[in-house]
Amino acid sequence: MIIAPRVHVICQSFHRPLETELQFLMVAGARPNFIKIAPLIKAAEAYNAEHGRAAVHLQWRLVHTGQHYDEKMSERLFQELGMAPPEINLEAGSGTHAVQTATVMCRFEQVCLETKPDWVVVVGDVNSTMACALVCAKMGIKVAHVEAGLRSFDRQMPEEVNRLVTDALADLLLTPSHDADENLKHEGIPEAKIKLVGNVLIDALIANTAQAESSQVMEDLGLQSKAFAYVTLHRPGNVDQKETLSGIMCHLNRLATRLPVVFPMHPRTRKMLAQFQITPPRQGAFHLLEPIGYHDSLHLTRNARFILTDSGGLQEESTYFRTPCLTLRPNTERPVTVTLGSNRLTHLNRLSDDIGEVLNSDDRRGRVPPLWDGKAAGRVIAALVEHDQLLRR
Repeated sequence: MIIAPRVHVICQSFHRPLETELQFLMVAGARPNFIKIAPLIKAAEAYNAEHGRAAVHLQWRLVHTGQHYDEKMSERLFQELGMAPPEINLEAGSGTHAVQTATVMCRFEQVCLETKPDWVVVVGDVNSTMACALVCAKMGIKVAHVEAGLRSFDRQMPEEVNRLVTDALADLLLTPSHDADENLKHEGIPEAKIKLVGNVLIDALIANTAQAESSQVMEDLGLQSKAFAYVTLHRPGNVDQKETLSGIMCHLNRLATRLPVVFPMHPRTRKMLAQFQITPPRQGAFHLLEPIGYHDSLHLTRNARFILTDSGGLQEESTYFRTPCLTLRPNTERPVTVTLGSNRLTHLNRLSDDIGEVLNSDDRRGRVPPLWDGKAAGRVIAALVEHDQLLRR
């Protein structure tokens, strides 16, 4: 079956009582996408409340492609973000990049045929982002890409291919930082399509900081502020080769004798440890956890002595909190976190030296980039309405 059965039940055309209504679908395919979508929904609600029926009225539906899905974790995330569960779930599931992309495309096409949106809003750089942009390009539906223009300049990363294709097809490119604007201009994207709005991930962070401060995760683990390392690693380059993953675990083993290490382990990383028969560190204070909630993660990010990660989101969140971050990757699509923020790229061969440098330096560094101010989602919605009106003239 091409479409998950329940999609037929809930996918109905938008109700269009007014010519001034603007209907759009918001698409999320993975946990970080929902964190970025949540501020957009709140901003759309605020727009309607402020403008009433005198101006453009917004209608939207949230589409979960089901690219990554864990029912227990998803339910907790929606609760933490104050979101209703998605109205539409494509239940695409996992698979090769080709299979996953094709499944999302087939199922999302049917959703678009049934709902007839004016715009589709995609975020980030997962396969679902590119797949839905491709569908819209074929169907003549306008696409807005939130977090456009980010580049690692490494096409071996599937996310980089997704970013390039999505930005080439999008009608409105909403960027988080000035470097993203420049990347798009260099690729020949007309300036009229580019709008610098800031970072919606930081909107979510600011909105959830108070709740995150009530997290009990540090108390449960017996941790003191600024006296532990927070680790997240899941990318294939770090966990899919036995020698690399074994080397990382050796570094963490040594680190745990100096200060506590908190490592919520991604299912992919746990799977590869078992496959390679690598025993997690047993020395010192090493806390190997199941995946944790959003508020717990924010709490650890804010209070860690430093972070070791390969996550794009943690690079940004740590920059906002000015928590030192070592990113175990040869490149980053978020260079502003390095040039302005607290982030530094590292490599397995120099990881020990970089950890030593971090531990011997100030516990807070860098500064927050421009427009990472908690108001980016409002600028996204304003830009979307303005651009739609310009296209209709």
